[in-house]
Amino acid sequence: MLCSPLRDSAMKSNLSSLAVYSNVRHSFIAASRRSLTGLKPSKKGPSDNTDQRILTKIRQRDREKYKAANAYGPSAKERVIEEGATQMLEGKSSFRVFPGQAYPLGVSELENGINFALFSQHATRVTLCFSFPEREYDKLDGGMVEFILDPQVNKTGDIWHICVEDLPRSGVLYGYRIDGPREWRQGHRFDSSIVVIDPYAKLIEGRRWFGDSSNKMAKFFGTYDLNSLPFNWGDNYKFPNIPEKDLVIYEMNVRAFTADESSGLDPRIRGSYLGVIEKIPHLLELGINAVELLPVFEFDEFEFQRRPNNRDHMINTWGYSTINFFAPMSRYASAGGGPINASREFKEMVKALHGAGIEVILDVVYNHTNEADDKNPYTTSFRGVDNKVYYMIDQNNGQLLNFSGCGNTLNCNHPVVMELILDSLRHWVSEYHVDGFRFDLTSVLCRGTDGSPLNAPPLVRAIAKDPILSRCKIIAEPWDCGGLYLVGAFPNWDRWAEWNGKYRDDIRKFIKGDPGMKGMFATRVSGSADLYKVNKRKPFHSINFVIAHDGFTLYDLVSYNAKHNDANGEGGNDGSNDNFSWNCGCEGETTDSNIKALRFRQMKNFHLALMTSQGTPMMLMGDEYGHTRYGNNNSYGHDTAINHFQWEQLEARKIDHFRFFEGMIKFRRLHDVFRHEHFIGKNEVTWHENQWDNPESKFLAFTLHEKNGGDIYLAFNAHNYSVKVAIPPPPQTRRWFRVVDTNLESPDDFVPEGVLGIGKTYYVAPYSSILLQAKL
Repeated sequence: MLCSPLRDSAMKSNLSSLAVYSNVRHSFIAASRRSLTGLKPSKKGPSDNTDQRILTKIRQRDREKYKAANAYGPSAKERVIEEGATQMLEGKSSFRVFPGQAYPLGVSELENGINFALFSQHATRVTLCFSFPEREYDKLDGGMVEFILDPQVNKTGDIWHICVEDLPRSGVLYGYRIDGPREWRQGHRFDSSIVVIDPYAKLIEGRRWFGDSSNKMAKFFGTYDLNSLPFNWGDNYKFPNIPEKDLVIYEMNVRAFTADESSGLDPRIRGSYLGVIEKIPHLLELGINAVELLPVFEFDEFEFQRRPNNRDHMINTWGYSTINFFAPMSRYASAGGGPINASREFKEMVKALHGAGIEVILDVVYNHTNEADDKNPYTTSFRGVDNKVYYMIDQNNGQLLNFSGCGNTLNCNHPVVMELILDSLRHWVSEYHVDGFRFDLTSVLCRGTDGSPLNAPPLVRAIAKDPILSRCKIIAEPWDCGGLYLVGAFPNWDRWAEWNGKYRDDIRKFIKGDPGMKGMFATRVSGSADLYKVNKRKPFHSINFVIAHDGFTLYDLVSYNAKHNDANGEGGNDGSNDNFSWNCGCEGETTDSNIKALRFRQMKNFHLALMTSQGTPMMLMGDEYGHTRYGNNNSYGHDTAINHFQWEQLEARKIDHFRFFEGMIKFRRLHDVFRHEHFIGKNEVTWHENQWDNPESKFLAFTLHEKNGGDIYLAFNAHNYSVKVAIPPPPQTRRWFRVVDTNLESPDDFVPEGVLGIGKTYYVAPYSSILLQAKL
């Protein structure tokens, strides 16, 4: 647990913010019975021939009162709706408006209209803007109808609100122009010339097709859908509810999974949520039971191309640059279907995966947003709504603090931002039925409002204790770009799992033959008790991985000694330099059959270690066939074959490489001996070792004992020579069967039923490993 105390300034800031919200929660003031005097058409407002019938569209079903639980306090559940006078727009159009209510934030439906509520503590002027792109007079880049909110009528505490009658119940784009103090040194960044997105918008509209360069400068707006019927999850629908100890996680990118032509899918669904559904048979054949999706919150893939820079040739395909925390990525809808279809198709994907027994974990980015830094800002939402609240600010000069490496850092433990994040998580669980979350750079969530580390970060605790999130897997990436490295020390409340970066590094070092790594290798494969055997933590709280999206693929780990990131445009300065990789004798591609054989042997060694380790294994999409990025270890900006799953290569390697990978995954899931709920003790493992202190010893053998006698013997040889090993006697009435020898070619490298005939000794080949099973 981190022991750095809060600085006084951070504590005072948090107490001040809490006081502000306490006032709002306990003094929900009824709005005055005054008409809105600030209603005006924009300069590009509707023309005189606007169809009055469209603007005053009669609702097609009875409206239900909004009964959502108040996230800020019980007294705020009271709804006060005061009638206002009808206000006329220029021309024939009219909207009837009311003061509205402060809760819930975002868009909600009331008895007399649609309510809009926005938090901004420091704003002095808020204008709600509408656009109706489906109408001839008002296209996406055309005029907007604007409502100036009167702070005497449309403001409760720090929340601005208004209710508008006779708005269409879908197909409306909306945003806000917000003005306020302009003192940069105090942290303010208001700019009323920009229409910014509601942080609580549930859907986002922008360009419709991913990578559509003809529309790269598209603006993004909030939208809503009050017309669609609730999604039909089905009478027999149920959550997989897989115990954490039994998970095998597959990290994947929705678009990259099926974007390539080799997927064989209709072009209209390539790279979409529906594309994932089509490939569920592959996931089942592989044997995984959970997918961890790279970010699926709305992001702008063209963010690098909005100004000249050394990255303006790239398209953000990973998505770690969030625009909004509630809306599914709209360009992952099929056939350019837009946000409403994206929402529905995301649910269809989740339903189909659940039907196949596969859980859905989302990689979520709450440490920063897409809005960059002060040098090259990209204002879309939070910066323009209330920069001083939503971001960590240097109190000395008003500049953005940067613990994310992306120019800004979300002010996660500010009460308002904390509630936003919790509301977002609850939304994805309640609305979209996701099973868990992996939090990017989670150490940022462990910092106070001034950036100082916290002993007991409120947000991290709240996530662990929240009743709606109680069924979810919650996984931390326990470090950030400010040096707060918390692997094994993340404040966990006995619930949080962690990406075990030490597992990755130690496994890589041992398998490639680094000296002095045997002890750490043994510690990692037995569950990392040195990190996680504390309080009520379990081995499965260690998310074991050798490969993740960030870094080398498995094939590149055994094919490159150095990164090759020239294509990224940063002169090779991006990406990690500490890869602990080994090219097996030649940098990059080669025709040398011996080197190629060694590389495939090493990949099998890594996979065997991963699938036989105590803890929760995670593998990367494409490693099951040996995907290469040609040495690029930071490929976030390439919407090409560098990142796209190559289905033809999978087919070519089905009978050897893939066969080994899927076989080992299924073997793990069949044997409890790899999936202990507790840390293994001396009665559950025997280490066949007397050279722990010899740094030159790179061979390790051990037996995992199974209570019914089905023991598993494993040996890993990282020497460049063969090792003759004495095989221990099997349990009584049992005999040893060879299941794995990575030195052998397929299909002999993995024989699930085992091969009889194991003697008292066995020659373990250089850079290879074996698995024996005791059977009757």
